[in-house]
Amino acid sequence: MTDDRSKERVAEPAGKPGLMRMLGRRPDPQADNHLVFITIDSCRWDTFLEARPENIARPFGGIDAIERRISYAPWTAPSHYNLLMGLLPHRSPKRVYASEHYKRDFVRYNERLGTRESQRIDFGSLIPQMWLPSFLQYKLGYSTHAMVSLPVLNRATPINSDFDRYKLMDEHNDMGKMLDRIEAGEVFDDERPSFLLMNTGETHYPYTIPGDDPEDLPPLFGPHGILRPVTPRSRDQAEPDPQNAGASGTTDADGSGERFEERVLDEAEMIRLRERQVRAVRHLDKVVFPRLYDILPRNTWVVVMSDHGELFGEGGYFGHGPILHDKVLEVPFLEGRLR
Repeated sequence: MTDDRSKERVAEPAGKPGLMRMLGRRPDPQADNHLVFITIDSCRWDTFLEARPENIARPFGGIDAIERRISYAPWTAPSHYNLLMGLLPHRSPKRVYASEHYKRDFVRYNERLGTRESQRIDFGSLIPQMWLPSFLQYKLGYSTHAMVSLPVLNRATPINSDFDRYKLMDEHNDMGKMLDRIEAGEVFDDERPSFLLMNTGETHYPYTIPGDDPEDLPPLFGPHGILRPVTPRSRDQAEPDPQNAGASGTTDADGSGERFEERVLDEAEMIRLRERQVRAVRHLDKVVFPRLYDILPRNTWVVVMSDHGELFGEGGYFGHGPILHDKVLEVPFLEGRLR
Protein backbone atom coordinates (compact mmCIF):
# COMPACT_ATOMS: atom_id res chain seq x y z
CA MET A 1 0.00 0.00 0.00
CA THR A 2 1.35 3.45 -0.86
CA ASP A 3 2.12 5.67 2.12
CA ASP A 4 0.90 9.13 1.18
CA ARG A 5 1.62 10.73 4.54
CA SER A 6 4.49 12.77 3.10
CA LYS A 7 2.34 14.35 0.41
CA GLU A 8 -0.28 16.67 1.79
CA ARG A 9 -2.50 17.48 4.71
CA VAL A 10 -4.64 20.25 6.09
CA ALA A 11 -2.56 21.09 9.14
CA GLU A 12 -3.77 21.48 12.69
CA PRO A 13 -2.23 24.09 15.02
CA ALA A 14 0.93 22.71 16.66
CA GLY A 15 1.32 23.65 20.32
CA LYS A 16 -0.79 26.23 22.17
CA PRO A 17 1.33 29.15 23.38
CA GLY A 18 -1.11 31.99 22.70
CA LEU A 19 -4.78 32.73 23.29
CA MET A 20 -5.76 32.63 19.63
CA ARG A 21 -3.87 29.39 19.20
CA MET A 22 -5.47 27.95 22.33
CA LEU A 23 -8.88 28.75 20.93
CA GLY A 24 -7.92 27.28 17.55
CA ARG A 25 -8.78 30.39 15.58
CA ARG A 26 -7.04 33.40 14.10
CA PRO A 27 -7.91 37.11 14.23
CA ASP A 28 -9.40 39.21 11.51
CA PRO A 29 -6.73 40.22 8.97
CA GLN A 30 -4.27 42.79 10.28
CA ALA A 31 -2.30 43.28 7.03
CA ASP A 32 -3.10 43.97 3.39
CA ASN A 33 -0.51 42.11 1.31
CA HIS A 34 -0.21 38.48 0.33
CA LEU A 35 3.35 37.22 0.84
CA VAL A 36 5.04 34.67 -1.45
CA PHE A 37 8.49 33.18 -0.82
CA ILE A 38 9.99 31.33 -3.82
CA THR A 39 13.16 29.29 -3.34
CA ILE A 40 14.79 28.14 -6.58
CA ASP A 41 16.59 25.22 -5.01
CA SER A 42 20.40 25.00 -5.28
CA CYS A 43 20.61 27.86 -7.78
CA ARG A 44 23.84 29.75 -7.38
CA TRP A 45 24.00 33.48 -7.91
CA ASP A 46 26.33 33.57 -10.93
CA THR A 47 24.40 30.78 -12.67
CA PHE A 48 21.23 32.83 -12.25
CA LEU A 49 22.92 35.90 -13.76
CA GLU A 50 24.34 33.91 -16.66
CA ALA A 51 20.83 32.78 -17.59
CA ARG A 52 19.74 36.45 -17.97
CA PRO A 53 16.30 35.89 -16.35
CA GLU A 54 14.65 39.04 -17.66
CA ASN A 55 11.09 37.85 -17.04
CA ILE A 56 11.81 36.77 -13.47
CA ALA A 57 13.46 40.12 -12.71
CA ARG A 58 11.12 42.41 -14.64
CA PRO A 59 8.64 43.23 -11.82
CA PHE A 60 11.51 44.23 -9.54
CA GLY A 61 13.35 46.58 -11.88
CA GLY A 62 15.09 44.22 -14.28
CA ILE A 63 18.39 42.33 -14.34
CA ASP A 64 20.25 45.09 -12.51
CA ALA A 65 17.98 44.60 -9.49
CA ILE A 66 19.28 41.06 -8.86
CA GLU A 67 21.22 41.08 -5.60
CA ARG A 68 24.01 38.79 -4.51
CA ARG A 69 23.10 37.66 -1.01
CA ILE A 70 24.38 35.06 1.43
CA SER A 71 22.37 32.07 2.62
CA TYR A 72 22.38 31.19 6.31
CA ALA A 73 23.09 27.53 5.48
CA PRO A 74 24.63 25.40 2.68
CA TRP A 75 21.75 22.96 2.19
CA THR A 76 18.00 22.83 1.91
CA ALA A 77 16.58 21.89 5.32
CA PRO A 78 18.46 24.35 7.59
CA SER A 79 18.22 27.20 5.08
CA HIS A 80 14.43 26.82 4.95
CA TYR A 81 14.26 26.62 8.73
CA ASN A 82 16.03 29.99 8.92
CA LEU A 83 13.82 31.36 6.18
CA LEU A 84 10.66 30.43 8.08
CA MET A 85 12.07 32.17 11.14
CA GLY A 86 11.79 35.25 8.93
CA LEU A 87 15.53 35.41 8.21
CA LEU A 88 16.00 36.11 4.50
CA PRO A 89 19.40 35.72 2.82
CA HIS A 90 21.63 38.54 4.04
CA ARG A 91 24.26 40.91 2.63
CA SER A 92 26.98 39.89 5.12
CA PRO A 93 27.13 43.39 6.62
CA LYS A 94 30.39 44.46 8.25
CA ARG A 95 30.73 46.29 11.57
CA VAL A 96 27.15 45.46 12.52
CA TYR A 97 26.04 43.27 15.42
CA ALA A 98 23.85 40.36 14.34
CA SER A 99 21.07 41.57 16.64
CA GLU A 100 21.07 44.98 14.93
CA HIS A 101 20.89 43.35 11.50
CA TYR A 102 17.89 41.26 12.55
CA LYS A 103 16.12 44.31 13.95
CA ARG A 104 16.60 46.30 10.75
CA ASP A 105 15.56 43.44 8.48
CA PHE A 106 12.43 42.61 10.45
CA VAL A 107 11.20 46.20 10.23
CA ARG A 108 10.94 45.60 6.47
CA TYR A 109 8.16 43.08 7.11
CA ASN A 110 5.86 46.02 7.72
CA GLU A 111 6.33 46.97 4.07
CA ARG A 112 6.29 43.37 2.84
CA LEU A 113 3.04 42.57 4.61
CA GLY A 114 1.38 45.97 4.53
CA THR A 115 0.68 45.78 8.26
CA ARG A 116 -1.85 48.04 9.92
CA GLU A 117 -0.49 50.78 12.18
CA SER A 118 -1.64 48.94 15.33
CA GLN A 119 0.33 45.82 14.33
CA ARG A 120 3.77 47.20 13.52
CA ILE A 121 6.39 44.42 13.46
CA ASP A 122 9.87 44.20 14.93
CA PHE A 123 12.17 41.29 15.74
CA GLY A 124 10.56 40.82 19.14
CA SER A 125 7.15 40.30 17.53
CA LEU A 126 7.94 36.66 16.76
CA ILE A 127 8.89 35.74 20.32
CA PRO A 128 8.44 33.11 21.75
CA GLN A 129 7.80 30.82 18.75
CA MET A 130 10.31 32.52 16.40
CA TRP A 131 8.28 31.05 13.55
CA LEU A 132 6.89 33.20 10.74
CA PRO A 133 3.89 30.98 9.81
CA SER A 134 2.71 30.97 13.46
CA PHE A 135 3.04 34.73 13.67
CA LEU A 136 1.21 35.28 10.39
CA GLN A 137 -1.63 32.95 11.38
CA TYR A 138 -2.27 33.91 14.97
CA LYS A 139 -1.18 37.55 15.05
CA LEU A 140 -2.03 38.86 11.59
CA GLY A 141 -4.82 36.52 10.48
CA TYR A 142 -3.14 34.97 7.43
CA SER A 143 -3.83 31.63 5.80
CA THR A 144 -0.56 29.74 5.35
CA HIS A 145 0.41 27.37 2.54
CA ALA A 146 3.47 25.52 1.26
CA MET A 147 4.24 23.64 -1.94
CA VAL A 148 7.69 22.04 -1.82
CA SER A 149 9.66 19.89 -4.26
CA LEU A 150 12.49 18.41 -2.20
CA PRO A 151 11.73 15.38 0.02
CA VAL A 152 13.89 16.73 2.85
CA LEU A 153 11.06 19.26 3.33
CA ASN A 154 8.26 16.68 3.43
CA ARG A 155 5.33 17.29 5.75
CA ALA A 156 6.64 14.94 8.47
CA THR A 157 9.58 17.28 9.12
CA PRO A 158 9.56 20.12 11.69
CA ILE A 159 9.36 22.62 8.82
CA ASN A 160 5.65 21.79 8.55
CA SER A 161 4.37 23.73 11.54
CA ASP A 162 1.36 26.05 11.45
CA PHE A 163 0.59 25.62 7.78
CA ASP A 164 -3.05 25.32 6.76
CA ARG A 165 -2.02 23.28 3.75
CA TYR A 166 1.33 21.66 3.04
CA LYS A 167 2.08 19.77 -0.18
CA LEU A 168 5.11 17.76 -1.27
CA MET A 169 4.80 17.84 -5.05
CA ASP A 170 4.74 14.59 -7.02
CA GLU A 171 7.58 15.80 -9.28
CA HIS A 172 10.59 17.67 -7.96
CA ASN A 173 11.14 19.60 -11.20
CA ASP A 174 7.78 20.99 -12.33
CA MET A 175 6.91 24.35 -10.79
CA GLY A 176 4.12 24.62 -13.34
CA LYS A 177 2.15 22.04 -11.34
CA MET A 178 2.20 24.47 -8.41
CA LEU A 179 0.66 27.12 -10.63
CA ASP A 180 -2.12 24.69 -11.51
CA ARG A 181 -2.99 24.49 -7.82
CA ILE A 182 -2.96 28.27 -7.45
CA GLU A 183 -5.31 28.57 -10.43
CA ALA A 184 -7.56 25.95 -8.85
CA GLY A 185 -8.12 28.32 -5.92
CA GLU A 186 -6.16 26.42 -3.26
CA VAL A 187 -4.13 29.37 -1.96
CA PHE A 188 -5.67 32.82 -2.36
CA ASP A 189 -9.16 34.02 -1.48
CA ASP A 190 -10.92 37.29 -0.69
CA GLU A 191 -11.41 36.57 3.01
CA ARG A 192 -7.86 37.02 4.29
CA PRO A 193 -4.29 37.48 3.03
CA SER A 194 -2.19 34.39 2.29
CA PHE A 195 1.39 33.36 2.89
CA LEU A 196 2.79 30.90 0.34
CA LEU A 197 6.14 29.10 0.36
CA MET A 198 7.13 27.64 -3.02
CA ASN A 199 10.26 25.47 -3.26
CA THR A 200 11.04 24.28 -6.77
CA GLY A 201 13.71 21.82 -7.87
CA GLU A 202 14.44 22.30 -11.56
CA THR A 203 17.82 23.77 -10.59
CA HIS A 204 18.61 20.96 -8.13
CA TYR A 205 20.59 17.93 -9.35
CA PRO A 206 19.97 16.43 -11.91
CA TYR A 207 18.95 19.88 -13.24
CA THR A 208 16.03 18.60 -15.31
CA ILE A 209 12.96 20.37 -16.64
CA PRO A 210 9.63 18.70 -17.49
CA GLY A 211 10.05 16.29 -20.38
CA ASP A 212 13.73 15.54 -19.73
CA ASP A 213 14.95 12.01 -19.22
CA PRO A 214 17.16 12.04 -16.10
CA GLU A 215 18.56 8.64 -17.04
CA ASP A 216 21.17 10.29 -19.24
CA LEU A 217 22.96 11.42 -16.09
CA PRO A 218 24.71 9.22 -13.53
CA PRO A 219 22.99 8.83 -10.13
CA LEU A 220 24.64 10.63 -7.24
CA PHE A 221 24.40 9.32 -3.70
CA GLY A 222 24.03 11.27 -0.49
CA PRO A 223 22.23 14.54 0.24
CA HIS A 224 24.80 16.63 -1.59
CA GLY A 225 25.92 14.16 -4.28
CA ILE A 226 29.70 14.33 -4.08
CA LEU A 227 30.53 10.83 -5.38
CA ARG A 228 28.80 8.18 -7.46
CA PRO A 229 29.14 4.41 -7.74
CA VAL A 230 30.73 3.15 -10.92
CA THR A 231 31.71 -0.52 -10.73
CA PRO A 232 30.51 -3.17 -8.24
CA ARG A 233 33.35 -4.63 -6.19
CA SER A 234 33.31 -8.12 -4.69
CA ARG A 235 33.19 -8.35 -0.90
CA ASP A 236 36.25 -10.60 -1.20
CA GLN A 237 38.21 -8.08 -3.21
CA ALA A 238 40.87 -6.15 -1.32
CA GLU A 239 40.14 -2.55 -0.41
CA PRO A 240 42.34 0.02 -2.12
CA ASP A 241 44.84 1.91 -0.02
CA PRO A 242 43.17 5.29 0.62
CA GLN A 243 46.60 6.94 0.60
CA ASN A 244 47.11 5.81 -3.01
CA ALA A 245 43.54 5.83 -4.25
CA GLY A 246 43.73 9.21 -5.93
CA ALA A 247 40.22 10.12 -7.09
CA SER A 248 38.90 6.62 -6.50
CA GLY A 249 37.81 4.54 -3.51
CA THR A 250 35.00 2.24 -2.42
CA THR A 251 31.69 2.80 -0.69
CA ASP A 252 28.50 1.00 0.26
CA ALA A 253 26.70 3.90 -1.45
CA ASP A 254 23.20 2.45 -1.68
CA GLY A 255 23.16 0.65 1.67
CA SER A 256 22.86 -2.76 0.04
CA GLY A 257 26.16 -4.11 1.32
CA GLU A 258 27.53 -4.16 -2.25
CA ARG A 259 30.87 -2.40 -2.58
CA PHE A 260 31.25 0.17 -5.32
CA GLU A 261 34.20 2.01 -6.75
CA GLU A 262 33.89 5.76 -6.53
CA ARG A 263 35.32 8.45 -8.68
CA VAL A 264 34.99 12.20 -8.58
CA LEU A 265 33.16 13.73 -11.54
CA ASP A 266 35.63 15.09 -14.07
CA GLU A 267 35.89 18.66 -15.35
CA ALA A 268 33.89 18.05 -18.52
CA GLU A 269 31.03 16.58 -16.49
CA MET A 270 31.12 19.54 -14.12
CA ILE A 271 30.82 21.97 -17.04
CA ARG A 272 27.94 19.98 -18.47
CA LEU A 273 26.09 19.97 -15.14
CA ARG A 274 26.52 23.71 -14.65
CA GLU A 275 25.18 24.32 -18.17
CA ARG A 276 22.13 22.25 -17.24
CA GLN A 277 21.46 24.49 -14.25
CA VAL A 278 21.68 27.59 -16.48
CA ARG A 279 19.23 25.91 -18.86
CA ALA A 280 16.84 25.17 -15.97
CA VAL A 281 16.81 28.85 -14.95
CA ARG A 282 16.05 29.86 -18.55
CA HIS A 283 13.12 27.45 -18.58
CA LEU A 284 11.71 28.97 -15.39
CA ASP A 285 12.23 32.45 -16.84
CA LYS A 286 10.54 31.82 -20.18
CA VAL A 287 7.80 29.34 -19.27
CA VAL A 288 6.92 29.48 -15.58
CA PHE A 289 7.41 32.92 -14.06
CA PRO A 290 5.46 34.93 -16.67
CA ARG A 291 2.48 32.71 -15.96
CA LEU A 292 3.03 32.97 -12.20
CA TYR A 293 3.05 36.76 -12.25
CA ASP A 294 -0.14 36.78 -14.32
CA ILE A 295 -2.10 34.65 -11.84
CA LEU A 296 -0.91 36.13 -8.55
CA PRO A 297 -3.49 38.53 -7.08
CA ARG A 298 -3.00 42.24 -6.58
CA ASN A 299 -1.13 43.36 -3.48
CA THR A 300 1.21 40.36 -3.48
CA TRP A 301 4.75 40.84 -2.18
CA VAL A 302 7.09 38.33 -3.83
CA VAL A 303 10.55 37.27 -2.70
CA VAL A 304 12.55 35.25 -5.26
CA MET A 305 15.74 33.64 -3.99
CA SER A 306 17.70 30.43 -3.72
CA ASP A 307 18.10 28.46 -0.51
CA HIS A 308 21.82 27.91 -1.18
CA GLY A 309 24.27 27.65 -4.06
CA GLU A 310 26.01 24.74 -5.76
CA LEU A 311 29.62 23.73 -6.43
CA PHE A 312 30.73 22.56 -9.86
CA GLY A 313 34.32 21.60 -9.16
CA GLU A 314 35.53 24.76 -7.42
CA GLY A 315 37.97 23.85 -4.67
CA GLY A 316 37.47 20.16 -5.46
CA TYR A 317 33.80 20.17 -4.44
CA PHE A 318 30.58 19.20 -6.19
CA GLY A 319 27.06 19.87 -4.97
CA HIS A 320 26.16 21.29 -1.57
CA GLY A 321 25.79 20.23 2.04
CA PRO A 322 28.92 19.61 4.16
CA ILE A 323 30.84 22.23 2.19
CA LEU A 324 32.24 25.60 3.21
CA HIS A 325 32.82 27.67 0.08
CA ASP A 326 31.59 31.05 -1.17
CA LYS A 327 29.74 29.54 -4.13
CA VAL A 328 27.58 27.30 -1.94
CA LEU A 329 26.44 30.33 0.08
CA GLU A 330 26.00 32.96 -2.66
CA VAL A 331 22.38 33.20 -3.81
CA PRO A 332 20.31 35.48 -6.05
CA PHE A 333 17.72 37.69 -4.38
CA LEU A 334 14.82 39.80 -5.66
CA GLU A 335 11.80 41.22 -3.86
CA GLY A 336 8.95 43.65 -4.34
CA ARG A 337 5.19 44.09 -4.61
CA LEU A 338 3.33 43.14 -7.76
CA ARG A 339 0.81 45.62 -9.05
